[in-house]
Amino acid sequence: MTAACQIKTTCPYCGVGCGVEASVDNNNIIAVSGDASHPANLGKLCVKGSALHETNGDAGRLLYPRLAGQQTDWPTAIQTVADRLTQVRDQHGPGAIAFYLSGQLLTEDYYVANKLAKGFIGTGHVDTNSRLCMSSAVAGYKRAFGTDAVPCNYEDLEQSDLLILTGSNAAWTHPVLYRRMAEAKAANPNLKIVVIDPRRTATCDLADLHLAIAPGSDQFIFTGLLHYLASNGFTDSQYIDKHTQGFGEAIANASTATLDNVAGPAGVDSNQLKTFYQWFAETDKAITFYSQGINQSATGTNKCNAIINCHLATGKLGKVGAGPFSITGQPNAMGGREVGGLANMLAAHMDYSPENIATVAEFWGADSISQEPGLKAVDLFDAVADGRIKAIWIMGTNPVVSMPNADKVKAALESCDTVIVSDCIAQTDTTATADILLPATGWGEKQGTVTNSERRISRQRALIEPLGEARHDWWIMAQVAQAMGYQEGFAYNSPRDIFVEHAALSEFKNTGNRLFNIGSLSTLSELEYDQLEPVQWPVTAASPSGTKRLFMDGQFPTPSGKAQFVSTEAELPGQRLSDKFPLALNSGRIRDQWHTMTRTGRASRLLDHIEQPFVAIHPDTARAYQLTEHDLAKVTTAQGNVELSVVTDAGLKPNQLFIPIHWNNQFAKSARVDSLVAPIIDGVSGQPEFKFTPATIARINVPCWAVLVSRTKLSCESFINWSLSPLENNQGYLYQVAVTEHFNWQDFIALKRLIDQGPAQAYEHYADESVSDQRFICYSDQQIEMAVFTHADKSQLPGRAWLQRLFVEQVDGNYWSLIASSAEPDQGKLICSCFKVSEKTITDAIEEGACSAQELGQQLQCGTNCGSCVPELNNLITKNLSLA
Repeated sequence: MTAACQIKTTCPYCGVGCGVEASVDNNNIIAVSGDASHPANLGKLCVKGSALHETNGDAGRLLYPRLAGQQTDWPTAIQTVADRLTQVRDQHGPGAIAFYLSGQLLTEDYYVANKLAKGFIGTGHVDTNSRLCMSSAVAGYKRAFGTDAVPCNYEDLEQSDLLILTGSNAAWTHPVLYRRMAEAKAANPNLKIVVIDPRRTATCDLADLHLAIAPGSDQFIFTGLLHYLASNGFTDSQYIDKHTQGFGEAIANASTATLDNVAGPAGVDSNQLKTFYQWFAETDKAITFYSQGINQSATGTNKCNAIINCHLATGKLGKVGAGPFSITGQPNAMGGREVGGLANMLAAHMDYSPENIATVAEFWGADSISQEPGLKAVDLFDAVADGRIKAIWIMGTNPVVSMPNADKVKAALESCDTVIVSDCIAQTDTTATADILLPATGWGEKQGTVTNSERRISRQRALIEPLGEARHDWWIMAQVAQAMGYQEGFAYNSPRDIFVEHAALSEFKNTGNRLFNIGSLSTLSELEYDQLEPVQWPVTAASPSGTKRLFMDGQFPTPSGKAQFVSTEAELPGQRLSDKFPLALNSGRIRDQWHTMTRTGRASRLLDHIEQPFVAIHPDTARAYQLTEHDLAKVTTAQGNVELSVVTDAGLKPNQLFIPIHWNNQFAKSARVDSLVAPIIDGVSGQPEFKFTPATIARINVPCWAVLVSRTKLSCESFINWSLSPLENNQGYLYQVAVTEHFNWQDFIALKRLIDQGPAQAYEHYADESVSDQRFICYSDQQIEMAVFTHADKSQLPGRAWLQRLFVEQVDGNYWSLIASSAEPDQGKLICSCFKVSEKTITDAIEEGACSAQELGQQLQCGTNCGSCVPELNNLITKNLSLA
C-alpha cells in the first residue's frame, strides 16, 4: 500500500467499536480520525483511538518465530507446534491441551481456534480473557432471555429519559458513549442520570444523583428496587403475565428488601435511594448501563439478573430508549461469544447439548468433537499449575498480568511442558514464559470482523503490510491444523472464507430457536465482504439489513417463549475484611491506558496524563496510615504485595483503595495489581472477583528519589522501586526511581554500563549533598545519552516535559548550564492529551476568568477533540472557584 489513501477500519480498544478512518501513505499510517459514517461513534474518537497511529512501528514488535529463544523459520515453527500438540494428545488425551484466547482477536481468528480445538483436537479447554470481562453478563442474559443477547443499541442512550450507570466509569472506559450521553443530556432537559459507584469517578460529572454504595452492594440496590416497584404498584402486570415467568418467586425473595433494610448495608442515604427508585418507577424509557463493576464479582451473574428483573417487572425493554444494557470491555468480546470462544459454549451460541454437538459435528465434519464443556479461565490455569494441562496456546493476551493470583499463573506457565504464545509484541510478562513464540499481525495489519457491544459487526481492514514475518492468527492456526492432518477442514485462503463458514453455521439447522443468525451473510463474495457495512445481528432473510432492538414482540428463545425472573441471594464482600486486612481494594482502568499497555504504552502522550502506577486512598485513611501524597507505599493482601506511589482521592470512601490494572513488569518493578487478587469466582459464570480484595497498606521510607532519561532501556532492579514510560518519537525512556540511600556515582556508572548503543563518552556533575541533590548529564558526539537527577524531596525533581526536551533540543555542548540551573517547574500532569494542555496551563486560565469547559476549550482547545478530559476540566473549575 504505497499510494496515499484513506481506509475505513475499526478501533481495537474498547467494546464501543468505533469506526476509524486512517490516512495511509507509503505503507505508513500517517493519521487517524473518527469515521463520521459509522453508527457507533459518528466521527468521534477517544484519546486512545486518536493516538492509534502513534502506537505502530517495529519497535518492540515480535517479527520472527522463535523456538526456545532462538529465531527460526515458519515451516519449522508450524511443524514443531503441530508435533507438540499431536504428541500431547496421543500421550495424555485431548484434555491435556488448552487454548487461551483474547477479545483482541478478530472473529475469523476466534472461529478457527475454536474449530481446531473443540472440533478436531477434541478439547473443550478453550477459554478467553473475555471470561474476566463480561462472562457474568452473558450468564445473566442467558438465564433471563434464554440467549446471550444485548437487547439495546447506542441510539437508545440518546432516546432514554433515565440513564442508570452502575459499575461503569464510562467517561474513562467508554468515552465516546459518555460523550453521546452528555450530548443527549444537553439536548433533553428531561433526561436524568444516576451513577451507582463506590467511587466518585469522572462519570459523576454528568450525574444528577450519585449513589456512593458500599463495595459489592449493587445487588441489594436492585433487589430493593424490585421490592419498591411491586410494593407501590409500579409493575406492568400485563407484560409480566404475557411475557415472563417466575415473578412471584422473585418478589417473595425480595420481600425484606425495604428502603431501610437496603440503605444500611448499601451505605447510602435512604432519601437518595428513594429518589432513584421513584425516578425508575415513573420513567417509561429507562436504560441500565452496566459494566465491570457489576460483572467482576463473586456474585456478578446475580447482580446482572437483579438488574434485568427490574426491567422485566416494568416492561422496560424491547422498545426505544429502554433496557438492561451490558457494555463490553473489549473490541471483539462479542465476536468471541458468537463463535463459541468460551469454555462452556460449543459454537455459534450453541451450548453442549447432545443435539448441538451433533449439529456442529455434522457441519464441521468432525469425528473427534469435544463432548463436554472445558475449564474456565481460573480453573484452566489451575490445571496448568497442577500438570493436568501439558500444552497451552495463548493468543493475543497477557494472563501473567491480567489473571487473578497472577504470580501463581506465572509460575504455572513457567513449569508447563509446552507454552505457545502468539503475539505481536516481543516482550511481555507472558511471552517471557513461552517455549514457542509466533509473531502475529497487529491492528493496522489484520483483516477481518469484530462485533461491538450493540451486536454490530464491523470490518477491521489492513492498512499496511505485516511487519517482518508476522502472520495472521487464522493463517497460523490453519497451517498448524493442516500439519496435524486436518487439511480439508482448514483450507482457507482468506478471512472471507472463514466468515462465510461462520455465517453458514449460524443458520445451519436453526429453526428459530437460536437468536444468533447471520445466515444472510454466508454468500458474500470477496468484494462484498471487503465492502461490508456495519450491521447488527440477527441478519436473516426476514431482517436482511440487521436488527436494531431485540424482544420488541415480547418473545424470547426459552422453552416457554417467555423471559425468566431469576431469584437471587445477595451477599456483601465486606464480611471478608479482617484486622489483618481491613481495607477494601478495588481495581480498574484509567483514562488513557488499555489493558496491559502493550499498545498504549508505546505512545508517549498516553502516559502524559498518568505516567506511573499508583494507589489511590481517601485523605483520612492516608493520615491514619501516616501516608502523604507521592509517598511510596506497600499494598499487601493474602496473595502478595506491590509497591506504588500514593495518590489521595476524596472521591473514595474511607478504608478503600484503588489501583489501576495496567502496569506490569515491563513498565514497573512492582505494580501488577492482579498479583494481589484472590481467585474467587462467580459460581455461575466463572468470572473472577476483581473489585473487592481485603488489603492493608504501609509507608516505605525513601531517603532519595531519582528521575532518569536514557536513550536506551536500563536495568533498575537494584533500586527499591522504578517505573518507566517512553519519550516522544522513540527518543528514549523516562525512569522514576526510589533509592535506599544518597545516589552514588558508582551506582550511576553501573547503570551507564548497561547502555547497549551510543555509550556516553563524558559527563557533567553537580551536587548539593545537603538535600541529596545530584545531577548528571552523560553525552557523546554532542548528544545527551542519559541524564540523572536526584533529590530527597520528590516534588523538586524536574518535570517530564523539560526532561524530554533534553533529547530534542540542540544543546551545543553547554551541558553544565543544563544541570547547574534550575529545571523548568513541573507543569503538572497533562489533562488534555489531544492538545497537550497541562494542569497548570488550565488552572492559570481559570484564575484569569475562564469559568466553563467551553471557555477553556475556546482558549486552549482542551476538551474539544475527544472530550475525555471534560470531567477533569469541570473538576478543576469547581476546585479553583471554591478556593477563590
